[in-house]
Amino acid sequence: MLKINSLKNEIPLPIRLFLGRALLFYIVWEIIYGLFIYDSTFIDRALTSHVGESSVSILNNMSPMSGFTANNKLYTAKTLDGEDVAVFHTAISHNNRKILNIANVCNGLTLMALYIGFIVCIPEKFWRKIKYIILGIIIIDFINILRCVGLIYLREYFHAYFDFAHHYLFKAIVYASTFIIWTIFARKINLKHDTLQNG
Repeated sequence: MLKINSLKNEIPLPIRLFLGRALLFYIVWEIIYGLFIYDSTFIDRALTSHVGESSVSILNNMSPMSGFTANNKLYTAKTLDGEDVAVFHTAISHNNRKILNIANVCNGLTLMALYIGFIVCIPEKFWRKIKYIILGIIIIDFINILRCVGLIYLREYFHAYFDFAHHYLFKAIVYASTFIIWTIFARKINLKHDTLQNG
């Protein structure tokens, strides 16, 4: 008990409030995602399709390359329990040759939820939160599309660099960009105000 009280005294109240809110947000998100979004044909699949189609559009219309197509597909996979489950992905092809699958885990939804959670849990004016949530989601989505464009390009033309870019480089860029937006948002926040309201 002494250790818990000592820890409370060492961690400032605003930090404890933020961590409590963040934990609650995370639990709520996991429940909502597990119950409603994971098998949803609306949010996850629509976002995956959007990322794939936007990536192909950029490659075909804003680069010297052409012949890329995106097709939404369902395939059957087995779980650890041996159950058959339908798995959705967007297949990217170049001149009718499949080169990459964009799965739901690559659509940026989890990162967007993480970003929104940070904004929601920090004490700030409501409309400033809304503004940063909207702008942040647009930026994260755009950066994720550029990430997929880069991965498609590397997979097709520089295959040797694909794994490093996929697992490390491009992920670092996306997370760093999200962190920068958080930093910009947090610059003008007064944690003392939150302490006074809750004290």
